[in-house]
Amino acid sequence: MDRLVIQGGIKLSGTVKISGSKNAALPIMFATLLLSNKTILKNIPNLRDIMTTIKLLKVLGHRVEFNKQRKTCIISPSEKIGIEAPYDLVRTMRASILCLGPLLARNKRASVALPGGCAIGLRPVDLHLKALRKMGADIEVDRGYINARCRDLKGTHITFDFPTVGGTENLLMAATLAKGETILENAAKEPEIVDLGNFLIKCGAKIEGHGTSVIRIQGVNELHGGEYNIISDRIEAGTYLIAGAITRGEISVHNAPVWAMDAIIEKLREMEVHIDTYQDKINISAKDPIKCIDITTQPYPGFPTDMQAQFMALMCTSSGTGTIKETIFENRFMQALELMRLGADIKVTGDTAIIKGGKILKGAPVMASDLRASAALVLAGLAAKGTTVVRRIYHLDRGYEKMEKKLAGLGARVWREKE
Repeated sequence: MDRLVIQGGIKLSGTVKISGSKNAALPIMFATLLLSNKTILKNIPNLRDIMTTIKLLKVLGHRVEFNKQRKTCIISPSEKIGIEAPYDLVRTMRASILCLGPLLARNKRASVALPGGCAIGLRPVDLHLKALRKMGADIEVDRGYINARCRDLKGTHITFDFPTVGGTENLLMAATLAKGETILENAAKEPEIVDLGNFLIKCGAKIEGHGTSVIRIQGVNELHGGEYNIISDRIEAGTYLIAGAITRGEISVHNAPVWAMDAIIEKLREMEVHIDTYQDKINISAKDPIKCIDITTQPYPGFPTDMQAQFMALMCTSSGTGTIKETIFENRFMQALELMRLGADIKVTGDTAIIKGGKILKGAPVMASDLRASAALVLAGLAAKGTTVVRRIYHLDRGYEKMEKKLAGLGARVWREKE
C-alpha cells in the first residue's frame, strides 16, 4: 500500500493539464455493452476505476485494449456477452451498478453484485430497480446480488424521486434498446450525462433532452460502434484550482471543461480568489486575505458534492467563518476529523460543517477515507507547515491520474512511497 509524503508551505506556480473525466468515461465504457461492433474511446484517464471497469468488461466477454500513453481504449464486443458482474470486482467501485441497465437491455438477463466504492453514505440503488421494474423487468435481490430478467424492456414514463445521476445513466442506457418511447422526468443534468447521451446518439440512439430535467428516448433495434472523445474532468480541474488557491500561488489549468464549472468558479471568486477563464483554460492567482463563505451542495448546475471536501480544506486557511451544508450524501464529512489533526477548527453538526478559518495548519500523519477526502488532505498538506503523510491513497488513485507528478510539476514537494 502506498502513501503520499508532502512538505508543505510552497506557493505553486506553472501549468497543469487536466485528464479525461472519470465520471464520464465509466458510464460510456459500460454503454459499450449495448453495441454490436468495435468502439474507440479517446481521452480515457489511467485510473484504478478505469482498470476495474476494463477487468469487468473482459469478464463479460469484451476484448479491451488500453493504450495508457495515448489515453485510448479500443473495445470490441463479443457476439454473446456474459450476465454476471461478480462481487470481487463490483465491491471496489460504485459505478459497477451501471452495467445493470445495458446487460438487461442486451441480454434480457443480468446478475450484478451490490456495489461498493467510497464510504460516504448508503447511496441505495432502489431508484434504479424501481424504474427498471416499471420497464418490465422482474428483479429480486438475493445474497448480495441483483438478479434481473425480462422478455423485452418496454418504454414508459419514469419520474425519479430526486435527480439521481446513476439512475439517470442506467435508465438512459437501458431505454436505448427498449420497445417504444421512454421518458425520464426529474432526470439529473450533469455534464457527464450529456456526454453519455452524445456518445449513445453517435452510436445510433435516438435521444432528446439530455442535460435537462426531461429526457426522451426512442428505442432502436441495434447500436453500432465508432470513435468518441471523452470530456475533461471538471472535478480534477476544480481540485487543482484549489491547490493554487490554498498555497496562495499562481497556476494555469489547461484542458479544463470551463463550460461545466460555473458553480466552482463563482464560489472561488466569492472567496476573493482571482480567476480568469478562457475557452479551455483557467488562470488562478491568490493572495491573502481569502475569506470563508457558505456552501450548499446541490445537483448540477449547483455546487457539486465532489468539491465540498476540497473547499473545506481551503476554508481552513481562509479568514472568518464559513459553513458547508451537504445535501447529497449523509456521511461525507469524514475528512473533517483528519483536517483537525492538522490544526483545523471544524465543527460538524448533522449535515452542516462550520469552519473557523485563520488557523495555521501543521503537518501530521493523516488517513484518507474516500476519494475526495483524499484530495482534501493532500491540499491541506500543501498548505501546512512541515511534513504531512497521507495514508490509504488507493482512494486517490481511483479518481486522480498521477496527482503527485502533476503537483510536483507545479513546484510542490510531494512524493509517493511504500508504507
